[in-house]
Amino acid sequence: MTTRRAVLRGAVGLAGAASAACAGGAPASARAGKGVRTGFEVLRDGGYAQIRGRRTGLVSNPTGVTRDLTHIADVLHDAPGVDLVAVFGPEHGFRGSAQAGGSEGDTKDPRTGLPVYDTYGKSVDDIAGFFTKARLETVVFDIQDAGARFYTYIWTMYDCMRAAAKAKVEFVVLDRPNPLGGAAATGPVLDPAYASGVGRAPIAQQHGMTVGELARLFDAEFLGRTVRPRVIAMTGWRRGMRYEDTGLPWVPPSPNMPTVDTAVVYPGLGLFEAVNLSEGRGTTRPFETVGAPYADWHWTDALNGLGLPGVRFREAYFAPTFSKWQGQNCAGVQVTVTDRARFDAVRTGVAAIVTARRMYPKDFAWRESKPPYWIDTLTGSDQVRTAIDAGYDTGRVVAGWQAGLRAFQAKRATYLMYR
Repeated sequence: MTTRRAVLRGAVGLAGAASAACAGGAPASARAGKGVRTGFEVLRDGGYAQIRGRRTGLVSNPTGVTRDLTHIADVLHDAPGVDLVAVFGPEHGFRGSAQAGGSEGDTKDPRTGLPVYDTYGKSVDDIAGFFTKARLETVVFDIQDAGARFYTYIWTMYDCMRAAAKAKVEFVVLDRPNPLGGAAATGPVLDPAYASGVGRAPIAQQHGMTVGELARLFDAEFLGRTVRPRVIAMTGWRRGMRYEDTGLPWVPPSPNMPTVDTAVVYPGLGLFEAVNLSEGRGTTRPFETVGAPYADWHWTDALNGLGLPGVRFREAYFAPTFSKWQGQNCAGVQVTVTDRARFDAVRTGVAAIVTARRMYPKDFAWRESKPPYWIDTLTGSDQVRTAIDAGYDTGRVVAGWQAGLRAFQAKRATYLMYR
């Protein structure tokens, strides 16, 4: 039987090569990041005082590792005075083997023998029932986020927070870096009428917060301070810090998030999930490579002609091995971020869609879902779609969400924990 340790070794080997490539020519001193300690490291170095002697459940996935790539479930299971009794997996599963929209089901962890409960797609009542069944006193959350509202792990945390309040158990968040740096929020803010599993509450599309900061905001703004989560803060992390400079390993948080480069573009290029162009699933550079059989090289020239800050587009051809346009030759672009400080992923993603719709009007289409278009679910309202359909240029589409974004930025500032 393949153990979780073996699964992690395989994933980490792939991630290690990717991380080295991401670091590029940065000086070794910048890559060392010796001063950054995750929330777990702070908890461990404090002798696990916050959970010692309490029946504890862990919400995590393959990203919940120490800097030597040992999973924290193993560490907690073996730690004297720590009573880890259950593990809970999000979308993609505790081991991260499932594709988008999937999970691994309830199982038993082969290394520790602990029960693993599947939270993905479960109601708050279901999750609270799991907590009660395991007779938990404390729930610990430790998952690496990707920084986009429609990345589901923050909503796993949100639902687990609600479940913790219902089951009357303490909720602890072990903080990790926002891989996008977290210097600013950008993009449209969710309209609660469009709440879904990829957005439960009104935050910006690129929220610019760590999971610990989000937990504080969720509790105070949306959950009536019923949870009062205990956030174990990082030390040494600064807003705007590149993930490569933290010294922490990058473990893919989901199968199509292989590198930090992927995470950087995802809040904007993830919108291609909502149109009939491929978002690059089934290629080696998902979300960085987008296209369709009906596109051509003129799209590359048009996008570079926009002069978008911090990004260039390379003419690219590919045949996805799965997902949209599987096995078919697609023409499109590879997105290369040249300056992360100037790059706006959401604006770039919108500009690419605006341009594709204008250039290929007979072929371009929105993907339908409930509500009627998936783009409305991802952007949080129908504002972006209706503006694009009306023929607005990118600047006018972006202007349509600025008032809501300013209000969120003011609210967000209250809960930031790092300079």
